[in-house]
Amino acid sequence: MTTAGFDYAITRTLETPTEQVWAAWTRPDQYGQWANAEEVSLDVRPGGAWSSVMVIPGGTRVPLSGRYIEVVENKRLVIGMSVPGREELALMTVDLTADSDGDRTRITLSQTFESVEDRDRSEYGSNMLLDGLTAFLAGV
Repeated sequence: MTTAGFDYAITRTLETPTEQVWAAWTRPDQYGQWANAEEVSLDVRPGGAWSSVMVIPGGTRVPLSGRYIEVVENKRLVIGMSVPGREELALMTVDLTADSDGDRTRITLSQTFESVEDRDRSEYGSNMLLDGLTAFLAGV
């Protein structure tokens, strides 16, 4: 698994308790709504498989799959994604931190890549994911 190279970290504060943010990432019905995904299957445990079909603007359907590397309820997910042409999983870390009163959650998405182009593409996609998550949680 890639541990050195080009990385990014995006941090946002969500006006939502950590438990609701966790549910959005780990419940298939919720994940599908904010991530623009269909056919969502999430086995949220270390080594558990996940899959979905991302529907991008214009209607293109992109099948995605992988497995969970690390799961710490309400705190951290390390998600591996299968990438065509690579033996190693591309890893995304999702860290959640509750504020002192429990009403807000700081979320950080981070990844490391071998090329600046892959990093930039993924960072753009992660910002889109966080935009969708923020909008979804605002309506919960």
